[in-house]
Amino acid sequence: QVQLVESGGGLVQSGGSLRLSCAASGSFFSINTMDWYRQSAGKQRELVAGISSIHSTNYADSVKGRFTISRDNAKNTIYLQMNNLEPQDTAIYYCHAEVWPEVGGLEDYWGQGTQVTVSS
Repeated sequence: QVQLVESGGGLVQSGGSLRLSCAASGSFFSINTMDWYRQSAGKQRELVAGISSIHSTNYADSVKGRFTISRDNAKNTIYLQMNNLEPQDTAIYYCHAEVWPEVGGLEDYWGQGTQVTVSS
């Protein structure tokens, strides 16, 4: 019922910036929380940043002050502005959403991921 499509990943040098987007489409009533996760080689998937339907945000300590999550409810889209990127930020970044369907309780959805590579 819901599709999440990430975009904006790429290759940047250390200290550079990228802006990721995640657009939700399909049939649903509303979206509750949307989040960005990342997974690098040899590590488990971790929460990077999350944002609620009323724009309350939270961040992993490792990205505070460098990353900013935002949300456009009219477009069912979230963004992740990543500044001062470091090689440790290299990972596949995944979009996640908790969605209220037209009928029933909350459902979880994941995007396919977008690669971010930061060179030193």
